[in-house]
Amino acid sequence: MLARSIVIATLGALASAHMAMVKPCSYYTPGNNCPDPPAGQSVDYSLTSPLARDAPFCKYTVPYDKPVETWTAGQTVDIEFNKDGGAGHGGGHCQFSISYDGKNFAVVHEVLRHCFYNGPSTSNTPDVRSYSFALPEDLPNSDNAIFAWTWVNKQGEREFYCGTSNVAITGSSSSSYTGKEMTIANHDGYETIPEFGDDYDTGLDLYEKAKTITVSPGGSAGSGSGSGDDQSKEESGTQAPSASDLVADSASVTSAVAEDSPDSGEGASDNTDAGAEDT
Repeated sequence: MLARSIVIATLGALASAHMAMVKPCSYYTPGNNCPDPPAGQSVDYSLTSPLARDAPFCKYTVPYDKPVETWTAGQTVDIEFNKDGGAGHGGGHCQFSISYDGKNFAVVHEVLRHCFYNGPSTSNTPDVRSYSFALPEDLPNSDNAIFAWTWVNKQGEREFYCGTSNVAITGSSSSSYTGKEMTIANHDGYETIPEFGDDYDTGLDLYEKAKTITVSPGGSAGSGSGSGDDQSKEESGTQAPSASDLVADSASVTSAVAEDSPDSGEGASDNTDAGAEDT
């Protein structure tokens, strides 16, 4: 009974927080028919919080014990976010990426400028709470691929949001997938994208010049194309860490559980984005 009360209280707190990917289940979503965290890990009661600037990428590196969904390469998937409440910060840039090693993430879909909205907005209340898109047909099969959602908000504190989940991929004859490297910003060692104001192209140069990388179950390596070498440099010209550098040793990663101050987000909806650049 006590555990159930904690989950209900947590879900209520999620409604007043930011945004969180809840389908597929982000590490380590409380309730919402999501699996229990793996051994040694704890439920994330701050699921909707942005990534701390000095935190490892998407906070956790210990995967679920088994995939939370099974996808077929080329199929249309539905990605859902907290159903009620939440702060959409007027939009921003979202990407959806895939990794096979938890370090190298290649983009499979992106919604630039107006993520969570149907067009320009200064509202904190999202218009859009789900996205549907077709997976690339050449995603290699895997029993435990890592799917990531990332978001740079349009307005408010300069933050970087992300959520990761484990999915199985089937139906492919490809051994690797080549795509644009996921963009990271507003994090230690990376450029800060300022508030957009009325300029929704703010920060797009970082996304456009991201390098092309190849990811596969057997290992991942950059292809060397594109101008992504500049994407992860600060204005000082020093090389910033890659996503792989942000992944902490799984033995040292622990969930920060604060039962007396839950701040998280769950639920889903089926809106589609009519106004954002959805590619």
